[in-house]
Amino acid sequence: MTLPGNETGKYILDGHTPVEEPDLLTWAQWFEEADRCVALTIQGDVRVSTIFLGLDHSLGHGPPLLFETMAFVGHADVGQERYSTWAEAEAGHARMVARVFKPTPILALPDKAT
Repeated sequence: MTLPGNETGKYILDGHTPVEEPDLLTWAQWFEEADRCVALTIQGDVRVSTIFLGLDHSLGHGPPLLFETMAFVGHADVGQERYSTWAEAEAGHARMVARVFKPTPILALPDKAT
């Protein structure tokens, strides 16, 4: 679903606030030059990335989905979530990091007591 007057679903950021941009050339120039990264967490070959998409991915169902978090192990996608606001994207990134980098219990080795 796009906001009224934005049938193309194109957005740019004003600070952390998505703003409709109906002009394709203005949107494309902004998109090419903008830092769209909300957050990036990398440990070894595991990466969680959250970005501003610039296009509405809601497919007409609910508010515009303009941010996306994806988690990768190597080149494999292991998780994805989308959000409407920067604040939701930051919170979603933190949840994904907690889930992907969840500590695993370490089995205790047997004591070498004689």
